[in-house]
Amino acid sequence: MFGYRVPAPDQAMLISGGQRGMGAAPFRVVTGHGAYVLPVFRKTRFLTLAMCEAEVDENCVTHQGIALTVRAVIAFKVGNDKESIVNAGQRFLSDQDQMSVLTGRIFAGHLRSIIGSMTVEEIVTERQKLATEVLDTSKAEMGKIGLIVDSLQIQSIDDGQTGYISAMAAPHQAAIQRQAKIAQAQATQASVEAQQEAERNQAEYARRTAVVRAQYNAEVDRVQAQAAQAGPLAAAHAQQEVLTAQTELAQRAAGLRQQQLVAEIVRPAEAEAERIRVLALADAERMRIQAEAAASNDRVALDRLLIDQLPLIVKEAAGGLAGANVNVLNGADGLGEIAAGLVGQGLTILDSVRQNLGTSHSRADRDGESRKRALGPVD
Repeated sequence: MFGYRVPAPDQAMLISGGQRGMGAAPFRVVTGHGAYVLPVFRKTRFLTLAMCEAEVDENCVTHQGIALTVRAVIAFKVGNDKESIVNAGQRFLSDQDQMSVLTGRIFAGHLRSIIGSMTVEEIVTERQKLATEVLDTSKAEMGKIGLIVDSLQIQSIDDGQTGYISAMAAPHQAAIQRQAKIAQAQATQASVEAQQEAERNQAEYARRTAVVRAQYNAEVDRVQAQAAQAGPLAAAHAQQEVLTAQTELAQRAAGLRQQQLVAEIVRPAEAEAERIRVLALADAERMRIQAEAAASNDRVALDRLLIDQLPLIVKEAAGGLAGANVNVLNGADGLGEIAAGLVGQGLTILDSVRQNLGTSHSRADRDGESRKRALGPVD
């Protein structure tokens, strides 16, 4: 639009000419918005509000008389308030580059003044303190020309060829080197210990592995040996069992043969011998009875008859024994018992007959005596 001017965001528009809106200032300040400017009657100029930079490379002398070269960088700008813009515009509007030159000179003077009151040790170790004091002393002076300082950075401090700073740093460097060597030695020792510990662990692991491998191999060998012996052992056991079974079978066969021989030869011979002995016993008994009968006056004929019948009774009993299938458990003793039983049976029969006959004979004698008493005495 004709006559309407707008400043940039980092600029201040200065309108000169006329009296309205300027107050005590020689020009009207416009920032952040535009304004109508009458041509010919008004004149418009722009002042930068952007950040500017100034460098300082100054030779200074400390309180100890040691020359130092100090390099610093100052970041500054025109203040945002109207008063600062007016002050800066009146001084730098025609040559705004002079702001950096003048700022560098101002800070160089304050820097020399402050360094002259400090020692090298303070300057080197307390750079922030130095920067703060320079800023504080230059603030008022910079404000008069409409400038504000955002920061001051001390870039380097050099003592040239004197070597004071190097000598001052030597003890610290030595201590640092000593600490570095100690730390390096400790690190080396720790590394060696860690390596030794790792080697010990590896050796222990190798030992355990070897032990486990040896145990495993021994177990495998043992199992293989058992497997290799299993076949022969099984064959030997089987052969032993076969031999045992054959031995038992032979023993059983021998026992059966022995029993067969006893049943076929020994037992009949023993039975025959026993039968002969029984007959002999019966014959002897018959002779005894005959002797007793010869001594008796009453029953000679009866006893003789019984005696004659006794061998026949025993023979019949023995004949029955010879035809019987008798199992004798105790050998010859058993046969003797059987024969004795037969003789005893014969004698029992004989005694029973004798008793019966004796009873009948006594009854006949009593009947005869009764008849004699009934008839009376005989002359």
